Amino acid sequence: MTHLVSLQAELERSRRRRQWVQLLMLALVLVTVLGSIQVIIIEDTDWDRVGSFGQIMESVGRFMALDLSLIPHLGIPMLETFLMACLGTLLGLFFSLPVAWFGALNVTPSKRILYPFGRFLMTLSRSIHEMVWALIFVAAVGLGALPGILAIAMRSVGFISKITAEAIENIDPKPVEAIRAVGGNNFQVMYYGILPQIKTVVLGTIIFEWDINIRRSAIMGLVGAGGLGLTFFRQMAMYNYGGVTVVILAILSLILLGEILSHYTRKAIV
Repeated sequence: MTHLVSLQAELERSRRRRQWVQLLMLALVLVTVLGSIQVIIIEDTDWDRVGSFGQIMESVGRFMALDLSLIPHLGIPMLETFLMACLGTLLGLFFSLPVAWFGALNVTPSKRILYPFGRFLMTLSRSIHEMVWALIFVAAVGLGALPGILAIAMRSVGFISKITAEAIENIDPKPVEAIRAVGGNNFQVMYYGILPQIKTVVLGTIIFEWDINIRRSAIMGLVGAGGLGLTFFRQMAMYNYGGVTVVILAILSLILLGEILSHYTRKAIV
């Protein structure tokens, strides 16, 4: 009986310690958030430049006066943006296959060299923002849609290859061992033993990445990589606020189209 009482007391003390730790963590997070608001928003904002509430509403009103004359000129940039996303995703998939092969521990040709190299490429692709990739390719190949496609492809490699490599590492090894036991080569192992197990995951990942790439391609033009982003930049440079709003609505409609297409494609394929 005494042992039971002692055990209950110890559990009660442990519960109270956890509560105190949780309260201290919550207080730390709260202090960090409040400190960030004070330093980043309150102190670092030029409130005189923001102006009064009336001035803010006046600025908002400029964007509400839509420049509908711009609509006939948005067809080609919208198509270019859509095709940039499609081609960038396909090219990214092409680059992702060898990276995923190198970066999957159970199929990599070299665990000491190619495996860390493949993982490094995955991290590199995800670490550099697509706008930075676009700036690099604009400097390399010039203005237009091509640097945007290359930037989207390079940004897609990290996500597609990482998910694919992890799916390969989580496969059931029994079909692979059976194919190897009857003399199957590496291609047959990949095609008959691995691909059927990861097909659903890979297809879902590609569709999801394509959906994201539509958003990415819509802003590529801000650095000269074509599409709706370039039209948006020109409207901003001309201080045509109504035109800016029209371009934003065009980007929104394109993203909604991508959402619908990706939803039904995922249901049909996956």
